[in-house]
Amino acid sequence: MQPCELSLAEAAEAIRTRRLSPVELTDSVLRRLELTEPRLNAYAAVTAERARADARTAAREIAAGRRRGPLHGIPMGLKDLIDVAGVPTSAGSRVRTGHRARADSTVAARLAAAGAVLLGKTHTHEFAYGLTTPQTRNAVDPGRIAGGSSGGSAVAVAAGSATFAVGTDTGGSIRVPAALNGVVGLKPTHGLVPRHGVTSLSWSLDHVGPITRTVRDAGLVLDALAGHDPRDPASIAAPLAADRRPPAGTGLAGLRIGVPRTYYFDRVDADVEAAVRRAIDGLRGLGARLVGVDIPMARHIQAVQWGLMVPEATAYHERTLRTVPELYQDDVRVLLEAGALMPAGDYLRAQRARTLMRREWSRLLRGVHLVAAPAVPTTAVRAGQECVTWSDGTTEAVSDAYVRLSSPANITGFPALTVPVGRDASGLPVGMQLLGRPLGEEVLLRVGHAYEQAREADRPAHAA
Repeated sequence: MQPCELSLAEAAEAIRTRRLSPVELTDSVLRRLELTEPRLNAYAAVTAERARADARTAAREIAAGRRRGPLHGIPMGLKDLIDVAGVPTSAGSRVRTGHRARADSTVAARLAAAGAVLLGKTHTHEFAYGLTTPQTRNAVDPGRIAGGSSGGSAVAVAAGSATFAVGTDTGGSIRVPAALNGVVGLKPTHGLVPRHGVTSLSWSLDHVGPITRTVRDAGLVLDALAGHDPRDPASIAAPLAADRRPPAGTGLAGLRIGVPRTYYFDRVDADVEAAVRRAIDGLRGLGARLVGVDIPMARHIQAVQWGLMVPEATAYHERTLRTVPELYQDDVRVLLEAGALMPAGDYLRAQRARTLMRREWSRLLRGVHLVAAPAVPTTAVRAGQECVTWSDGTTEAVSDAYVRLSSPANITGFPALTVPVGRDASGLPVGMQLLGRPLGEEVLLRVGHAYEQAREADRPAHAA
């Protein structure tokens, strides 16, 4: 195994024990990046010289006994919405041509303090307003979409051109590309990771979180990112757990896991449903109790998601939409223009419905510790494909299909984790989503890690 293929935890342990240096790791990842970029295009900008300099600094500090923690010397990518001083934040748009950030975002500053090595900015769907990231290709099958809007981050991790990456999630934009590329994606509780210095899509739905190779890695990154920042009005000021890494054990005795009877298995590919149900049965085999649940207000979910996101996005882009509308991609401009036509009453009704939805999800989660369901209803579609046709003959726009199962966690602000659970008949990754209680990341990580460890133990020794 090459260093670029190591998980974050494996690389951190190898660096701690002096079996691997940050320079060797960074060089390996940069070589993989140079090899894969012409085919996958995960990066909007690569800061290779900065990365090599930061890796050398990390190596000197660690050799002198000043190791900062598990992220020290680990190369990573940041979604091209996250400000890093002196580095462009283009947000995937011509609107931002020539823009350079003047200061670090909270996320970038915390990762720098942890000693992480910045490789560059990963591609996003323009201003995060889409679920395909059309300029980037899927790491498993380059003829298919990467998913979005954090497509570059997920592809970089899956391809080995980043050991971990950070994305944003407004309607599923961490979990969708993570599921489509076979990696782990965590959308934390709303406000757990500060968004200061992160370009917004929809202020009340935006989240920032990690994309990694393993569940343990996601906990390591979340440890570095989480914590109050008064510059973000939504930032949580309550005391938080100091360590979100999953425990060593894999048993789930005493946990109640909700299995949806409604909504989450409606209009889902047969291969996706089969893989997720097998994974859920695996959780029962680890000691969890499975409980059938009905998803509250299911028929209102998509209306509430779009009713909140569309006007909030338009408000953010109000000035540039008036002055330079021609610089936006057509799909994004149409959505922004539609937001300008939405009555204030519709937005207020969406806010009221969100309040009811949070209350009903809280009630549901008092009876179970988490809900397990598909992350997306279908695997990665072909690049340029606009619609999905279901077995009942109905069709659905690709973006609507992908956002349908991920948006409840954005509306409520509750945490959600996606974990790879297999492949479809074409060899494309399938993801299982775990949805939990507010600030319940530890439980999600525990369950995801237990599944991951059990699956690894069951894999034949010769399997890749």
